[in-house]
Amino acid sequence: MPTITIDGHRLNLTHLDKVLYPDTGTTKGEVIEYLRDIAPAMVPHLAQRPVTRKRWPDGVDSNFFFERQAPASMPKWVPRLSVRHKDRTVEYPLIDSPAGLVLMGQLAALELHVPQWTVVDGKPGPITRLVFDLDPGDGVELGDCARVALAVKEQLTAAGLSSYPVTSGSKGIHVYAELKTELDTDPSQFARKIAKQLAKDWPDLVTATMAKTERAGKVFVDWSQNNPAKTTVAPYSLRGRAEPTVAAPREWTELEDEGLRHLRFDEVLERYRQGGDLLSTSLNSLRTYRSKRRRGKTPEPIPDTAPDTDTSTPDESTPDGELSFVIQEHHATTLHWDFRLEHDGVLVSWAVPKGVPVRPGPNRLAVQTEDHPLDYRTFSGTIPDDQYGGGRVEIFDAGNYQPIKWEADKIVFELHGDRIRGQYALIHTKANQWLLHKIKKANERPVPSSNGGSASQPASESTPLPRDLKPMLATLGTTEDLTSMPEDEWSFEGKWDGVRAVGEVRDGKLRLHSRSGRDLTSTYPDLAWIGPALGEHKAVLDGEIVTLDADDVTSFAALQNRLGLTRKADIERAAKKYPAEFFLFDILFLDGTSLLTKKYVDRRHILDELATSCDGITVPARLSGDAQHALNESHRQGWEGIVAKRNDSPYLPGQRGRAWIKVKNQRTQEVIIGGYRPGKGSRADTLGSLLLGVPDENGLRYIGRVGTGFTQPMLETLSGKLQRLSRKTSPFSAELKPAERKDAVWVTPRLVGEISFTEWTTAGLVRHPAWRGLRPDKPPDEVRIE
Repeated sequence: MPTITIDGHRLNLTHLDKVLYPDTGTTKGEVIEYLRDIAPAMVPHLAQRPVTRKRWPDGVDSNFFFERQAPASMPKWVPRLSVRHKDRTVEYPLIDSPAGLVLMGQLAALELHVPQWTVVDGKPGPITRLVFDLDPGDGVELGDCARVALAVKEQLTAAGLSSYPVTSGSKGIHVYAELKTELDTDPSQFARKIAKQLAKDWPDLVTATMAKTERAGKVFVDWSQNNPAKTTVAPYSLRGRAEPTVAAPREWTELEDEGLRHLRFDEVLERYRQGGDLLSTSLNSLRTYRSKRRRGKTPEPIPDTAPDTDTSTPDESTPDGELSFVIQEHHATTLHWDFRLEHDGVLVSWAVPKGVPVRPGPNRLAVQTEDHPLDYRTFSGTIPDDQYGGGRVEIFDAGNYQPIKWEADKIVFELHGDRIRGQYALIHTKANQWLLHKIKKANERPVPSSNGGSASQPASESTPLPRDLKPMLATLGTTEDLTSMPEDEWSFEGKWDGVRAVGEVRDGKLRLHSRSGRDLTSTYPDLAWIGPALGEHKAVLDGEIVTLDADDVTSFAALQNRLGLTRKADIERAAKKYPAEFFLFDILFLDGTSLLTKKYVDRRHILDELATSCDGITVPARLSGDAQHALNESHRQGWEGIVAKRNDSPYLPGQRGRAWIKVKNQRTQEVIIGGYRPGKGSRADTLGSLLLGVPDENGLRYIGRVGTGFTQPMLETLSGKLQRLSRKTSPFSAELKPAERKDAVWVTPRLVGEISFTEWTTAGLVRHPAWRGLRPDKPPDEVRIE
């Protein structure tokens, strides 16, 4: 009889050759080996939750029994929790160690079920997570459950909750959501409301009714799992099925695979060895950060959702696969510099007491701290003295970096900042301590010393005019996001309905380029006067190219007549009929000085002064009052919306964060045209509707069709362009329903346009869309869900 020692506990293991899964020949010994190896991932999902066991002592082809009470023979080192039920008190075991999990295998407790609440101070505590059990009725496939799971995710995201899927290993799918704060209502009723809404939206596929007679051909969204008396099989638990399948955590992208299936224990174990615990990666990477901060007590960003850890695709805000970095000067108990590198969806962070070295030679101590959220890239402000890290935080430098090597004990990278540039290495020495030094490169020029910056870091030198800076991007927000914005910390501007552009002025000439880097100079010759107007100034300006209607309101429809023209005669003719203006709202560089690290209010002051001294330059005034007043004014003026900007925010080229938040008066979405339906009646010579998509991990995702909002010139232009792009096969990643692909003419997905719409449906389609026009300034690979 083999005896093993785990966590200092001796376990006698018996009958290891007994077959528990006859169809696959899987033995008790193999089950125990799986539980021992998966324990680091599985135990956290069991710990502090009373465990109900479902045991098959003689294998899954024989009878099983539920067990709640911890038997008298269970070792005393296994913690217990006494729970009072209506008819009796049950002493449940708490499995909080690998040894306890292996013990479950010895008892042939294949399925381990736990509630959604955890133990607090030796008593049942509050519910810490929601779970939806998606149970397929007769005739329903796992893929149907996946569609419903994605709809559940959409509902949870709208409620501000991050979620993750688990294929149950039995029939359906579980969708979990972590509760970081208490809900305004009972969790079970909150889940019931979501289930009822899904049943209303998808009556042919979803039911929220308990009665089994209602489940045939549908997915039952079991919301009752959130009742304190209910339990759910734990993630990574085996199931008592014919094969040793597992309740397996999955990526959301996997749920869109046509071949989605349940996974066996050996497959799940290999996935864990290759990529770790998906649930830990999704939910725990910022847990330390959150635990040290109190919402409402500190101005620091505290994310509600988990970071995106998928590193297969570079962040859209960084060019050529580069990632972002930031250095923040932190006037805490002792002055130090916080150095942060974007990695796996978070900012990996170090405190550097003497600052980042600016020349090769010195090694600087760097103490690794907790990971920070990506929104921290734009944070500057004062943390109250009674809060963790109390003191003033200012952006010292920010930019992009290129990773060269990222290993457990050594990180090599090249920084491309305004003040800090060059190759650096971080070398791990012990515990949380690292050494940071700059790598000397051949023919490297010495970096000038400080002359006005902080005591240990260099001030910026006079630099040449930078080229091709990408504009800083705003995060889409809602009216509710604006209500908590203190008037003295934020400024509000109009959101202009045009084409975003960066203007470079040098030697009296203006060069314009779009957000994607496309040169727009020749497209807008009527803006060339800006170069001579600035005279001898060298400047980089951020703004919006617009066309005004008769009421001096920006008109995207009028601007459509300027977009996509290439022939000089056509451009000149359109410029006379639809003259463009360049609304400026930021300045990034002026006369040898980079302004990227300056506060927004300081940059805005410089821009206003420049406009005063240069005739004709248009800098729309900031809106007075609070956020609601600004939004009301934008409604009254007929603008697209407003943009809120933190007064102390630096300018981070090409990056998107919550230092700038845009709120629209109507919802819009950039789209890619994947096909069209020929027109009928008055449109017989053009088109009836466009089939639209947006890129996702699998290709081009269909989001619906649009048939309104077109002018006759738009229809004629589109028809000509689309006929030249026709193809035989659909460009969409999934096959469209018969009603959606009826009479469709497929096209190569090259044309980008923009629509307005009322809302997204739970199926991921746009509701009541209207066409706004083509966006030749936007390449297809930049289209994202707003």
